[in-house]
Amino acid sequence: MPVSHAPVSEFIHPTAIVHPDAQLHPTVKVGAYAVIGDQVKIGSHSVIGHHAIVEGRTEIGDRNQIYPGAAIGLDSQDLKYSGADSLVHIGNDNRIREYVTINRANEADEVTYIGNGNLLMAYVHVGHNCKIEDRVIIANGVALAGHVHIEPNARISGVLGVHQFVRIGRLSMVGGMSRIERDVPPYTLVEGNPSRVRTLNRVGMDRAGLDAETQQALKSAFRLLYHQDLTLVDAIGKLSTFVDNPHVQHLRQFLHDSITIPERRGPIPSRI
Repeated sequence: MPVSHAPVSEFIHPTAIVHPDAQLHPTVKVGAYAVIGDQVKIGSHSVIGHHAIVEGRTEIGDRNQIYPGAAIGLDSQDLKYSGADSLVHIGNDNRIREYVTINRANEADEVTYIGNGNLLMAYVHVGHNCKIEDRVIIANGVALAGHVHIEPNARISGVLGVHQFVRIGRLSMVGGMSRIERDVPPYTLVEGNPSRVRTLNRVGMDRAGLDAETQQALKSAFRLLYHQDLTLVDAIGKLSTFVDNPHVQHLRQFLHDSITIPERRGPIPSRI
């Protein structure tokens, strides 16, 4: 496969290697010794740090910062991967720090997806077919196995692993060095090994601007789920009475799907 050194440009370092078929907006900056493959597309005002690698079918939007040593768009590490021309899609305004790895999906019609406004700190691994929505923060040394789905505004503390097919709910907080092998309910704080639901993520809800009425409704829902002598199925059924609160209904639907969709792993239990 032919490659060429980057063209002379004030934005592209002369030691960078950029395939002639790569599609880079004229405002993209590329650091020393970075490598960019033939199927890569990068939007305006994005920055590719020195020694970073961007390969495969990888689409990167606008105003992203890819820090030194990151490796994006390389093959899935799943043994079932057979060379399919799959995709990594990264939206806008993301910060992807040093030595982050983001693998492509397994099949040609599948995608590993990163949304908008996320921060992935150093040494985060995003496995094949993961989906990270918007405004998610993942701290250093977190490893996401394949097919993990993280909803908006979640916070994942450092040095932990997330099992394949796990879903992490919106506005949840996961404590450092936890073992996350089941779904993390939205709006909750989870930590431990084995991990347990500890309380509501009140700090996260405050920062997200949830009003007092919504927070009170979520508090009532939490008590129903974890502080009453009900089965999880019965408690989920009772959450349907909160018809006027979309946040409680999201929590209810998340838990319902967690116990009914075959590939889901069920929700993390509480300490009660």
